[in-house]
Amino acid sequence: MVSSVVMTATETHRTIDAVWRIESARLIAALARVVRDVGLAEELAQDALVTALEQWPRSGIPDNPGGWLMATAKHRAIDHLRRNRMLARKHEAIGHELELQQAMNGDSIELSADDEIGDDLLRLIFAACHPVLTTEARTALTLKMLAGLTTGEIARAFLVSDATMAQRIVRAKRALAEAQVPFEIPRREEFGARVSSVLEVIYLIFNEGYSATAGEDWMRPALCEEALRIGRILAELMANESEVHGLVALMEIQASRTRARTGPNGEPILLMHQNRTRWDRLLIHRGLLALARGEALGETRGPYLLQAGIAACHARALTAADTDWVFITALYDELARLTPSPVVELNRAVAVAMAYGPAAGLELADRLHAEGTLRTYHLLPSVRGDLLAKLGRFYEARTEFQRAAKLTQNVRESRLLLDRAAACLRGEV
Repeated sequence: MVSSVVMTATETHRTIDAVWRIESARLIAALARVVRDVGLAEELAQDALVTALEQWPRSGIPDNPGGWLMATAKHRAIDHLRRNRMLARKHEAIGHELELQQAMNGDSIELSADDEIGDDLLRLIFAACHPVLTTEARTALTLKMLAGLTTGEIARAFLVSDATMAQRIVRAKRALAEAQVPFEIPRREEFGARVSSVLEVIYLIFNEGYSATAGEDWMRPALCEEALRIGRILAELMANESEVHGLVALMEIQASRTRARTGPNGEPILLMHQNRTRWDRLLIHRGLLALARGEALGETRGPYLLQAGIAACHARALTAADTDWVFITALYDELARLTPSPVVELNRAVAVAMAYGPAAGLELADRLHAEGTLRTYHLLPSVRGDLLAKLGRFYEARTEFQRAAKLTQNVRESRLLLDRAAACLRGEV
């Protein structure tokens, strides 16, 4: 059936775009299972979208637009297999066609963790985030396949040209095909490493939205929203994986601060100066529930659960002064033991400074500075500048803020750091 609601061409195209964002991942996942090629599955799904763009403005939006797209893509896939079966072994091609017809019998594509569509989505997530791909390729393919973003949208998010991003996506699909990456859920012995790859990609997307590495904008909230959407889907599909819930909890709580993180003109507002009444209490509630769900699944906490625990400490504090920095320091100690890295140590230095004084934190930051592993990381001189300013060493602090401003590629962040350097001339922290 077709909806009787009359829409303008513009409204119809907006509706098609919304339907595509919602349904594309499930559509591509179902197609990929039977054609055994992620790139081909996307092409077939895109063909169905083109048909919708041609027909729906004239005929109206179907009552079940997702089912309409699935049925159309199903016929495209069958036609493709019929055209190619003479080039492959006849019986194998016929078997694929029969499997496709059986797998796509009916138009419903409701998502459930217990049905084939849920398994298909999980397979697609693991394929898009396969370690055979570079981190950049995994990120691009995940946004394309699972978030339904266009190549242009992904290119703009990561400040590269459309052509560059298109090449990146094409190379990623080719790499999956050449490596003959199976469209399947990993075997038990591979599962842990592959889940880590998936979570890494999702959090990378979220972080790029939360604190943009370059460009004019401090944040790109749309990327945070897409990462959260994918994370929530994954949490339903992998309900027994504690770290999946830990990542979702971390993203929910961090996303709750979005409205408080920028001023009227888009200028950054740091955590300790944010108006906490602007934090989204619903997202905090969801995050705390996800944290509790993850912690209930295992005796030990992984890195995402630990980071979510740190975020929860901030979320529970009604004011910055109420923050339990001693407990946060303990969580960072645990995180540093579990996943030692210079960045974790830098964050731990900040927590130590807040819990035990700026001199204690500066000692740790100075140690990192001497090691040189973070010499191009702008947040190290930024942290050192903050701690030096708190100790009244304003000239040294000013130099550190200026150095941090030169290292960052984000225009908003650079301005903030230069403003802090100028404040040091006035003897202000």
